[in-house]
Order: sequence, then C-alpha cells, then structure tokens
Amino acid sequence: MGIKIVLLVVFFAVMVGVGIYSRKHASSVDGFVLGSRSVGPWLTAFAYGTSYFSAVVFVGYAGQFGWKYGIACTWIGIGNALIGSLLAWVVLGRRTKVMTQHLKSKTMPDFFGERYDSKTLKIVASVIVFVFLIPYTASVYNGLSRLFGMAFNIPYSWCVIAMAVFTALYVILGGYMATAINDFIQGIIMLVGIVAVIAAVLSGQGGFMEAISKMAEIPSDAAVTAGQPGAFTSFFGPDPLNLLGVVILTSLGTWGLPQMIGKFYAIKDEKSVNTGTVISTVFAIVVSGGCYFLGGFGRLFDSPQIYDEAGNVVYDSIIPYMLSALPDILIGIVVVLVLSASMSTLSSLVLTSSSTMTLDLLKDNIIKNMSEKKQIIVMQLLIVFFIVVSVVIALDPPTFIAQLMGISWGALAGAFLAPFLYGLYWKGVTKAGVWAGFIAGVGLTVSNMFLGFIESPINAGAAAMIAGLVAVPVVSLLTPKMKKEKIDEIFQCYDETVTITKKRSLQQDV
Repeated sequence: MGIKIVLLVVFFAVMVGVGIYSRKHASSVDGFVLGSRSVGPWLTAFAYGTSYFSAVVFVGYAGQFGWKYGIACTWIGIGNALIGSLLAWVVLGRRTKVMTQHLKSKTMPDFFGERYDSKTLKIVASVIVFVFLIPYTASVYNGLSRLFGMAFNIPYSWCVIAMAVFTALYVILGGYMATAINDFIQGIIMLVGIVAVIAAVLSGQGGFMEAISKMAEIPSDAAVTAGQPGAFTSFFGPDPLNLLGVVILTSLGTWGLPQMIGKFYAIKDEKSVNTGTVISTVFAIVVSGGCYFLGGFGRLFDSPQIYDEAGNVVYDSIIPYMLSALPDILIGIVVVLVLSASMSTLSSLVLTSSSTMTLDLLKDNIIKNMSEKKQIIVMQLLIVFFIVVSVVIALDPPTFIAQLMGISWGALAGAFLAPFLYGLYWKGVTKAGVWAGFIAGVGLTVSNMFLGFIESPINAGAAAMIAGLVAVPVVSLLTPKMKKEKIDEIFQCYDETVTITKKRSLQQDV
C-alpha cells in the first residue's frame, strides 16, 4: 500500500507543478485554448493519443469486447492506430491547421460558423458539444474508480472527486499548455505501463502460447459463436460484423470529435505534422493495441467476482479482476497508468467544453464586449461547472461505460465528422448540407436511446457517422450554394505560395 500511495502522491504533485509552470502560457485566450498555436510534434502527438485513450478503453472497452470477441478484439486497436491516428493525421492534420488559422477559429463550432458563414450553426454546434461531452466525461470517471476500488478499497465517490479536483486544478492554472505537457508525461507512463502489464498477465498464464492454448479450449457458447470451435482465438472472432461496428466507431469517430480535432489547430509547423503522424500512430499501436490484446484474454479469468446478482457478466469488472493478482508494484503502475489515461482525456474534454461555451455561445451572444481577461475567467469557471455536472452523473451512472461512450461518440462524430471533413476539401458543401449532418448524427443517436431500434449504442454510433457522410453531400447537391466569392476567399489559404527546403519537397525540373 505504501508503494501505491507514494506513486500517487508523486504523480499528483507533478501534474499540479506542470499547471503552475504553464501559467505564463495561459495569459491570453489563444494561449489558454490553443497554447498560442505553437505546440511541437511530440507534445501534440501525445496530447492526441492520451485524449484518445482513457479508462473507457482500458477498463470498459477492453473488458467488454475482449470477452465478446476474444483475441480478435485486437483488430479494434489496429483500427484505432491506422484509421483513428495515421489516416486522421494524413487527411485532416495539415488542412485543419491551415484553414482554421486562416479563419481565425479556435474551436470546432467556431470553424462551422466561419466556414459556412452562419452564426446559428456555430451556436447549435456549441450546444451539441456541451451536452454530449458530459456522458463521455462521466464514463471516464467510472472506469478509473473501479480500478481504484480494487487497488485501494477506496469508496467510488472519493476517487471521482479526487480525480476531478486535481484535473480542474492544473487545467485552470495552465490551460492547453499544461494539458499538453501533462499529456506527454502521462503518455510515457501509459506506454511503459501497458507493456509491463501485458508481460505480467501473460506470464501468470504460463506465457503467450500457453494462454492461447487455454483460450482455444474454452467451450463455444452457441448463442455467441454459433458453435464455432476455438472462436475466441480465431482471426475475426465469433461476431465479425459487430466487431466491424466497434472498429468504425472507435477509429473513424475521432475524425469528428472536437477534443481530438482541436489538437491539429494548435500544431506548430509542417515538420510537426509529419513527426506527429508517426509518433501518434506508434503510440496508438502500443496503447490501444495493447489494451485490446490484453482484454482478449479476459475469458481466462472467468470468476464469480465478475458477475452480478442476476448472473450477468459485469464487463467493467473484468480488467480490474484480471489485474488484482499482480504484485503491488505492478498494481501501483497500473493505477497510475489508468489515472494518466483518464486525467489526460478528462482535461481535454473540460477544456474543449468550456472554451466552446465561452467563445461560441456566451461571447457576443449572451455577454457583450467580453475582454480577453473576462473570457479566460469565464472559461475557468465553466471548467469547474462542467466537472461538477459530470461528477454528479458519474456518482450515479445510468449504464455501462461502453454504452455511455457510444452515445457520446455517436452523437458528436455523427454530427460533426461529415461537415468538418467535407468542409476542408469540398467547396460545394452548403449550410443545408451541414444541418442535414447535424440532424442525422444527433437525431439517429438520440432516437435510438429511446426507441432502441439498433440494439447496440456502438453500432448506432457507427450508423450515425455513415448517415452523416451520406446526408451532407446529397443535401448539398440539392440545395443553393454559398457565394462563390466567399468560398474562394476561404479556400485561397491552400493556394498561398511558401518556400521550403529540398529536404521537404523536390523541385520539378523545367
């Protein structure tokens, strides 16, 4: 217990210390929200990766999908790395930085307002962000607290409140720069921790080959595997179609999440984009691939302790139980690992939500003539408000972690992915097309919450994204276009001539 407590004290002290150090970067709105758009590749890549993966992945998703799909759930981690990280950086990174800087937009709703010349779109987008980031935040607390309960026997409520207080402290003190530096430190802990945990868990099962052999011998559940022998060690697992839905939601979904896309707003230069792409992808392979790979062995730890009173598997208990037999030093590392993942995600969520509400909803709409200093104070107050609301929900969570996150990701990514992606590349997107994307994403997700026509919120989220990707271009082709002069002015940022070295681009012979 002493080792665990020392690790935690050191961890929290470093986080707060970084917040105090970063105060000088948070004196302006641009500095507080985007680190003055001068964040280098390593900090940006780690900020992207640590915002991507939290206790939701480590405890909730890895446990649930490892149990359902066996070793094949590693495909989710591979999808996260290739689609959610590599392809996201290649397709969105550079263009997002160039256009948002040209439009002087600091948030995703701000981008919609400037890109589509619509104040109403900006306000509605900010409300969508605020509402649907709350269940995501609540799910982050939930996963972390289950692990703390296993390691320390600390009441769930204490864990939630302590994590909220320390996260609020360093975000309020240092803004984006504090979160970026802390994300880097937390990312290193996550990389080292996940490798150590996988090695320890597999070692406890007699090694990798022995663990695979045991998994292959698990009797097939006809309801899950249709009698397929060795289904939990097969290439695509017992249920490839639903597995694909999870890959789509958790990988493509990042393309429409404001707390993820905001990292591209803040990146420094061309070199940072190229370097950040590689770092972010490697990070995702190790952390996400490692989490799901570990979760794939969940059925080896079948025990009465992971079932509820009705005999149903409590997915959120699988990973904590799997880790409960590890040595104290490793449990301490795991706790700090998941704490790192969760606090980095939480800090990104609260900063995104508070900046969106302040800059896109309150400023010039409800509060006129907000000075820079007043904007920062309002954002700091909203960070506290947002954290308090999410704590209240987290103390009495309505459903499993994965379902909470599925609803949040489905609504946000369903509404924003298509209008944002098409808006960066295609001049033909119309305001009506953007509204169609918003309605498709939020409408499908919310209606499914009440009507349940798609059984899994995960698949509903994937369907919402696909609906948006179809609705935006179809409606845009059928509705009046924006003024040509306005569109040309927006897209001229891509045509500006810049001088670079031959190391970056070869000159064409004339």
